[in-house]
Amino acid sequence: MKSIANLSFEDVLQHTDMTFSGWDFSLLEKTGRMQEFPLRWNYYNIVEQALRKSTSILDMGTGGGEFLSRLSNLPAHTCATEGYEPNVEVARQRLEPLGVAVSFITDDKRLPYADREFDLIINRHESYSPQEVHRILKPGGWFITQQVGDHNDQEFNELLQAPNDEFAHWNLEYAVQELEPFFEIAEKDEEITRSRFFDLGAIVFYLSVIPWQIPDFSVNKYETKLRLLYQMLEQKGFMDTSCHRFIIAARKKI
Repeated sequence: MKSIANLSFEDVLQHTDMTFSGWDFSLLEKTGRMQEFPLRWNYYNIVEQALRKSTSILDMGTGGGEFLSRLSNLPAHTCATEGYEPNVEVARQRLEPLGVAVSFITDDKRLPYADREFDLIINRHESYSPQEVHRILKPGGWFITQQVGDHNDQEFNELLQAPNDEFAHWNLEYAVQELEPFFEIAEKDEEITRSRFFDLGAIVFYLSVIPWQIPDFSVNKYETKLRLLYQMLEQKGFMDTSCHRFIIAARKKI
């Protein structure tokens, strides 16, 4: 049997035909076709610690509910939002048996919750409005967010000659400045590590499900550059990209 590394360019593309459900890259990660190098913090542990003192929690951008469902001892009042419509039903099937209400949202500035409803809001890789987060948090409540920074995966844009400056401003400093009028910043950190991809099929699949990186991505449009990338992978065996993350723990001013 041929390994992916020994397949032709055309054959490799057949390995992009995978079902993507929720927000879970395990199809790539569990097979080792994609690996993210670890950060110096652990988002799960940080959230778990904050959860011990919380009686109400909102998970913004829950995806398919994968992360939220893994947390222990969720409060009776736990809610989640999701802005990508195909994920909403996936999240509801996973989370509603746990007592979690899932809302489909299309506007970060108009969330379907009351003033001062939650004492903990978590957000992993989701957009948000600082003003709206402030509105629905109780005084003294916590907002914990891990974000994807502007340098993330820029090597793909450079290699495919597909510049995208939409998020060029998005880093820890900018996010902190936006939050400071409403919150006390208790913790913050930023790091650029690496993501490693081992075959072209994994890269094509990955770029197909994160359309904000290269909005007009398709194999046909970028075939010439993808063939060059295929040759590079054949020679080197992998491609590394920047994995840019930052995290903020902020407390609503009383």
